[in-house]
Amino acid sequence: MKVVLEELTKKFPNRNKKAGGEVVAVDHFCFEVPDGELVGLLGPSGCGKSTALFMICGLQKPTEGRIFFGDKDVTDLPPEERGVGIVFQNYALYPHLNVLKNITFPLENLKGEDKLTKEQMREKAYEAAKLVQIEELMERKPSELSGGQQQRVAIARALVKRPKVLLLDEPLSNLDARLRLQTREEIRRIQQETGITTIFVTHDQEEAMSITDRIVVMKDGRVHQIGKPQDVYDDPVDLFVAKFLGTPPINIFESRVSSGKLLIGDEEVLDVKGVKDGDYTAGIRPEGFILDEKGALSCDLNRVEVMGRDVSVVSENDACSGRTLRSIIQAENKVDLSKKKVRFNLKKNKVFIFDSDGQRVRIG
Repeated sequence: MKVVLEELTKKFPNRNKKAGGEVVAVDHFCFEVPDGELVGLLGPSGCGKSTALFMICGLQKPTEGRIFFGDKDVTDLPPEERGVGIVFQNYALYPHLNVLKNITFPLENLKGEDKLTKEQMREKAYEAAKLVQIEELMERKPSELSGGQQQRVAIARALVKRPKVLLLDEPLSNLDARLRLQTREEIRRIQQETGITTIFVTHDQEEAMSITDRIVVMKDGRVHQIGKPQDVYDDPVDLFVAKFLGTPPINIFESRVSSGKLLIGDEEVLDVKGVKDGDYTAGIRPEGFILDEKGALSCDLNRVEVMGRDVSVVSENDACSGRTLRSIIQAENKVDLSKKKVRFNLKKNKVFIFDSDGQRVRIG
């Protein structure tokens, strides 16, 4: 089931009476989620991603815009008539019910032709439990489960009605690092097995990039960029997207362009033909540095951190934001720790230039 958002907007009254007016949580959001894809809404806290999700599922009504599931306009339909399954950040399990009854709960409210017998409900619950691999836990109460197991119960409950669209609101944020990794892989497996169109809300860019078919990067209610995770990482449209994606984060420098050359400090570090002379912000991905004794960019060596297959060189440059930068190089490259300076050449495809408004300037 494809999901289409047309100029979706949500405004709330401003609680600051002195400021007055309205707060725009989601601002004219346009997007089409293709049938069967897993899409991530990604952005910092307060960017409007959860609000967008709640409008899609019907918990909040848009101020403007329309929502379509396939060719059907569902904007004014109540949540129970939209055919959605939703998993909340805090799981929202019923503590007095065992796992089986938590999973079957959505089926008990079905009426008319959809009404099921207890045996049918039990059968569907076990099908959903098997999908998330918790069928041996059906008699336990939520308090007897780990965080990861509770999350699987919540997912099974959302899947038991075979929804047209599955919505996940930061479902991994309450899990520890290892469980988070395991569970996100499970979510991807389940989504691929069921083929359900899934929208996944997160502020964790590593989560979004690792399991989604497409990401939507948001800030202050606005969509900044939509695309495949690797494409967005490799080709950010603006400074916000470049800074938000990437671990370690991109290195930001004050720079200028003169006669087709990019200068950081007084050093010409890259040919940038076609870029007008002027002051710019330059972003260099950590993996965009090539260790070279005669390299164009010189930095003050701070320390070297060995990370197995890679080495992280921590150095300093006066033009760098915060002065400290991090460069990722292959482990076979040896850094001479006895020297105070380290020099790099730059990979052109890992260097981005932004104007004073933070918009990307293309390098010729």
